[in-house]
Amino acid sequence: MKTLKTTFVLLAVMSFFAFTIKTEDGGYKVGDMATDFSLENIDGSMVSLKDYKDAKGFIVIFTCNTCPYAVAYEDRIIALDKKYAQKGYPVIAIMPNNTTVKPDDNMEAMKARAKAKGFTFPYLLDKGQKIYPQYGATKTPHVYILQKTSDGNQVKYIGAIDDNYQDAEAVNQKYVEDAVDALLAGKAIKETQTRAIGCSIKV
Repeated sequence: MKTLKTTFVLLAVMSFFAFTIKTEDGGYKVGDMATDFSLENIDGSMVSLKDYKDAKGFIVIFTCNTCPYAVAYEDRIIALDKKYAQKGYPVIAIMPNNTTVKPDDNMEAMKARAKAKGFTFPYLLDKGQKIYPQYGATKTPHVYILQKTSDGNQVKYIGAIDDNYQDAEAVNQKYVEDAVDALLAGKAIKETQTRAIGCSIKV
């Protein structure tokens, strides 16, 4: 009986790690082409990347209302949109959590949060959680910078916004800003991938 119990525990642990590895390895890699989507915005409209005819690319950020990391980055996300939307790289925020598990992330809560913070960008609900797995997002926040090309929207950067979620004034490396600045200047991005720091997406 003891041997059977040990075997069961080992299988459970192995299954957990297999699932974790699959989740981490899935989704887009830098250089891949990102498929477009059509998701509901907080204003009731459906938003797709193809709607942005004049955009040069996008700062796609998976984020939410309830994660302390995501909340800590809200002002910085707003600042990113204000700085780069006019230059052709608007922020597109997507809320990926299961709202049954996290009811404070539902559409009504999203609307209230966006109004309270003065979001200047679309805040979309990944209803049915179909989009975040395509990207391979695992955290909130998790950033994907896309650049428009003749072949589609190419993934140019994946990861964190910067290197200090706790204190915006103590940031040493602004990964997203550095990446978008490089794209706008026609230069290579120095760091194309970093580790996203945040809460796990709730399924």
